[in-house]
Amino acid sequence: MASLTFMDVVEVDLGKLGSAVSDWKTAVGNLKTLEGNAKSGLLAKSDSARWAGVNATVTRDFVGKTVKEFTDAHAQAETIWKLLDDAHAELLKIQKSMKTAIEVDAPAMGVKIEDIGGGAVRWFFPHVRGDTDERTQGQRDAAQALADRIAGLIAHATEIDGSVTRALGKTHGGDAHNFGHSNYTSLDDAQVERQLELAALGPKMTDAQLAEFNSHMKYNAKDPDFSTAFYQGLGGPEATLEFYGRMSIDGTGGDDKARLALTQELQRTMGTALATATDPDNKPHLPASWGAEFRKLGTQPIELEPGAMNSPYGYQVLGGLLRYGDYDPEFLNPIAEHVTQLHRDDPTRFMLNAPMGSDDIYGFNPSGKLGSGNDPLNSVLEALGHSPEASEKFFSDTPTKYNEDGTVDKNNSAGFSSYLEEFTKEDFQWNIDTNAANVMADEENTADALNDGPNALGHALEAATTGRPYDSDDTADAIKHTPERAQLTHDIVEKFGTNPELIRHNENGDVDVETGPLYALRDSLGDITAEYMGDFQRTMYEEDSSSEMFPTFGTGADLTPGTAQRFLAEVGQDPDAYAAITTAQQAYSSSVVDHVINGENTSQTSLDGRVRDAVAPGAAMAGIMSEARANAIFDYHTASDEDFNKSAEDKQKWVDRIIGMGIDNTAGRVPIAGDVVGWISEDIQSSVMESIQQDTTNEAEREASDDYSKGRSQAIRSAEDAVNRALMERPDIDYDTHDALQRAARTAAGISHSDGAKWEAAGNK
Repeated sequence: MASLTFMDVVEVDLGKLGSAVSDWKTAVGNLKTLEGNAKSGLLAKSDSARWAGVNATVTRDFVGKTVKEFTDAHAQAETIWKLLDDAHAELLKIQKSMKTAIEVDAPAMGVKIEDIGGGAVRWFFPHVRGDTDERTQGQRDAAQALADRIAGLIAHATEIDGSVTRALGKTHGGDAHNFGHSNYTSLDDAQVERQLELAALGPKMTDAQLAEFNSHMKYNAKDPDFSTAFYQGLGGPEATLEFYGRMSIDGTGGDDKARLALTQELQRTMGTALATATDPDNKPHLPASWGAEFRKLGTQPIELEPGAMNSPYGYQVLGGLLRYGDYDPEFLNPIAEHVTQLHRDDPTRFMLNAPMGSDDIYGFNPSGKLGSGNDPLNSVLEALGHSPEASEKFFSDTPTKYNEDGTVDKNNSAGFSSYLEEFTKEDFQWNIDTNAANVMADEENTADALNDGPNALGHALEAATTGRPYDSDDTADAIKHTPERAQLTHDIVEKFGTNPELIRHNENGDVDVETGPLYALRDSLGDITAEYMGDFQRTMYEEDSSSEMFPTFGTGADLTPGTAQRFLAEVGQDPDAYAAITTAQQAYSSSVVDHVINGENTSQTSLDGRVRDAVAPGAAMAGIMSEARANAIFDYHTASDEDFNKSAEDKQKWVDRIIGMGIDNTAGRVPIAGDVVGWISEDIQSSVMESIQQDTTNEAEREASDDYSKGRSQAIRSAEDAVNRALMERPDIDYDTHDALQRAARTAAGISHSDGAKWEAAGNK
């Protein structure tokens, strides 16, 4: 079926469909009356009559069949009504979203959307007289995201249109003189039926059929009615593993890139649907026995091909699905705990049957991200990385001991106090989870493969401490830090601040030290630091926990100053972590300065003194970051200036998140907070980019002074920018006072940046 177009969805008169729904609802009522009359009148009289001769067979049967047609007509009309009613409701939502995107979002961005047919659209910025037509990368990315959203809405409308057309055809059947064909209680019901028809084909699905399968799953994966019915229809946990296992092997073998892309989409959508179907808060949902059965099957071979010499274990197949979706802790955590404990008992257990040297390098993880899926430990850590509530409980609760078959061992403890302690043991064994034959022959490939597990651990820790999936770009809602998240953050900083060698990275530069086993998760530790920027700034100069100048967002993490500084010194050597921390630091410092200058205050301290205090902790962190960057470049040779500069390009989200945490201050002063936030965000990000690009030094300068860095100048500039930004709301402040506040900020930033650089250098000796 051809795709609907942009104009089809926007301009279609859904009022006519609404009228048809109303007419069919009336028809259903009328047919129900006729059905009742036929049963109570015609059929009742027929049953009570004394038939004889031919009438006893022919006429009596004819009456019975006629009455049945009334029943079937009512059922068919009810099906048509429900299908059209569901379609009408869904299409109304889609059309409303489309019009909002076109009439509100696009004009706000200065963008025009153009229909190019086939369900696709393009965006452009129309020329305005006097405009330079220059656009930032952020503006172009936002325009593309809008176009993608609109294209997705068109695809969803096309999927609904196709589903309804197919279901109506099956309902009507091919006999014009006979009612009573396929009946459905809802559009979901019809879509599930079709989905199971396709699933029955397994790997025999054509690319077109697999694309259709993916489309149904994509737009219904978060619908409990659809997802639950689909997995129940597959036949249970074992049938689910068999279906997914066969599809993943079929789609990842060979060089068919189109089939691989379709299989990757299947992995994403089936994983999301499984998360929906197993969530006990949803109605309906799969019974808890599914989780218990998956754990039982986890250590058992799953026969995907009759007579195969080597079959994967259940957890190896299940892991591919778990990598996508936000899973409820009741379902996911027992699986994650069981897998971790099995790994603890025998780290090579699952890897011994991995098909090393196979042409299929993807295994049961078609995404190709962080391993082939043969090691289920990586898979469950990735699952936790997408499941914040589950991850928080996993790392915060006391471990539960599980038996071999996945049942709870009520007589014994797990043998360790927490999963953070278990995963951060220096001798914890991480596996090389790949099917590639030559991985061990290439030192760089070996190192990358060994980093898959630590990277997945970092993702799980991010989700646990931030309350959002690690790869979420959503900045709409700031999520307050719970006591459990804050405590875990405290424990993470203590662990790596006390044992920085675990995350140290050395490529045999001027300082020859051994690389730590967990250095790959430093980018995640950088994101955690950015999330808890208030806590880190508070600890730079040992601010009291009741401080109002440097607020935490929810429960404070209560960090230890020296440990936090050593933690930052190691984490900041990673370009991605450095960029996240620097971005969040400047955004947070700007917010603090803004509050000092524009917020209510009863302090007797001078305004310039309060500004000096406001910029100092952030500048000290900037000093640590500058020195950490220099260490990575000149001492360890693990990164270049170019690496650090590039890393800043996708950190805009941290500006928005930090502003979101303190948006009430801005909204209280300005009627249209959204416009102000947008301006502040862009201004801060521009300052951040300049700071990161200028925070460089050459080797001669490095040799002349360990704490020398152009980053000091940029810290001063950043502090001054924060003051200027805040003073735009204070036209009552005269030039001399303005100048004095700038000077106070510059002085404090310069001194504190040097402090931070010295702390970092001392911590690395």
